[in-house]
Amino acid sequence: MADKAPVVHLIGCGADEGPPGAVAELGFKAHNLARLARLGVQVPPAFVLGTGWCRTCLAQGGQLPDGARLQLAAALKRLEAASGLGFGSGRRPLLVSVRSGAPVSMPGMMETVLNVGLGDGTLSGLLRLSGNPRLVWDSYRRLIESYAEIVAGLPGAPFETARREALATASVIVPAELDFRALRALAQRELELYAAGAGQPFPQSPVEQLEQAVAAVFRSWDATKARWYREAHRIDHGLGTAVTVQRMVFGNAGGTSGAGVGFTRNPATGAAELYVDFAPNAQGEDVVSGRTGLAGSAATRNLPAPIREELVELASLLEHEFRDAQEFEFTIENGELFVLQTREAKRTPLAALRVAVELAEAGLVTPAEARARVATLDPGRLEFVELAGACAIEPLAAGIGASIGVAAGAAVFDPDRAIDRARAGEAVVLVREDVATSDIAALEATAGLLAARGARTSHAAVIARQLGKTCIVGCMGLTIDADSRGARFGARHIAEGEMLTLDAASGCVYPGSLPVVSRPPDELLGRLNALGA
Repeated sequence: MADKAPVVHLIGCGADEGPPGAVAELGFKAHNLARLARLGVQVPPAFVLGTGWCRTCLAQGGQLPDGARLQLAAALKRLEAASGLGFGSGRRPLLVSVRSGAPVSMPGMMETVLNVGLGDGTLSGLLRLSGNPRLVWDSYRRLIESYAEIVAGLPGAPFETARREALATASVIVPAELDFRALRALAQRELELYAAGAGQPFPQSPVEQLEQAVAAVFRSWDATKARWYREAHRIDHGLGTAVTVQRMVFGNAGGTSGAGVGFTRNPATGAAELYVDFAPNAQGEDVVSGRTGLAGSAATRNLPAPIREELVELASLLEHEFRDAQEFEFTIENGELFVLQTREAKRTPLAALRVAVELAEAGLVTPAEARARVATLDPGRLEFVELAGACAIEPLAAGIGASIGVAAGAAVFDPDRAIDRARAGEAVVLVREDVATSDIAALEATAGLLAARGARTSHAAVIARQLGKTCIVGCMGLTIDADSRGARFGARHIAEGEMLTLDAASGCVYPGSLPVVSRPPDELLGRLNALGA
């Protein structure tokens, strides 16, 4: 059956919005966002282009459907009225994010473009509005980088090189340490790289930026990694993704601003504790991309006490509303909390068992629902796997455990080689600089993942956890030399093929293959059986 003419759905833009649309049309991300708005949770106003737009866009060779410009213009008027800002305004510019969201959860498989609407005509307006030149130039260089890669299809390497050169010139380690002058110079250099790579200047029309970003995010439904994920998880290729266009809130505004991802329960163990990664003076992609190292639970201690309390209250509200453990994304702009999305939390099989039992014990789900949720779990993945006894071997390094269990295998530094060796029957540990969703096929094949950077809540770590893989991120003592197929842990060199053991409980990395012990979760299974009818 052909799709009806695509329509636009509003979220947080006024009292006449009506109930949330169907998940199949809005995608889970936007559907849940609309539910949050109706609950009174502070979400930035947005409008949603449903999955029908995607199917039509792809059928037209990746171009926006006929009449899209008129509908986008009308929806922007509602967003401007709700925010008090003007898209393309030289005095009070409205900037937006363009986010994907399918009817099923596919973390990190499709694209997002932030800070859309920024350019020569709006830079001074954002400076006037914010009084923060660093925010202005940091947001602009982020837009240029993501637009170049996602929309224009340019390779990311030249922009990565420019970023590293800017860090070296300023003698700093991460972009968050660059001042506005360095960021302005970086943005100007990246404009040159864009023009050279694309054969035309970076688009300065906010409307053109938005239209092209929306089309690119729709096209990302057909990206190789997205198609692989759907095939691996038996998801219908015909569903399509929705796109949410949402007012930007700025975690990179300095001071008490930042971006984070939280879980209402520990997704590795299922424990009823807030599990948050937070990056100060950052945007959401810094957390989920896997390119930034975060301090794990220690980072939340840097949050202001009122924000921590709000997050605890939010976690309780989400579990009661959605009757399951949730993963949520948030931004803090100048001390004010905004929630950007929530979805069912990806978790290890053991965590799934514990969450089902405890939600039933709390009366949020019935005993029958709890049993149905764990009925398909692989019993072989429900065992606690630990190192056998106290380990007398000195670890090579330590990072942040992002899952549970122990994995031993040959260290391999390239995803394709890791897949080949795993398919040949060898136990393999994938060792990477970053945790990237493009490595998903290798994650599926290997025993574990070790990354020098990345956070517990980055998309690839989330997927590794769901797959039941042992995962350690943020291993700062690890340096990879891809050319020599080797790595260094301090002074110790490891060649490709040497055995490593990853212990997610401690975050430690050991040389060789260490013995392990396993035990079934008898206590949890007993509580499940005791739930009654």
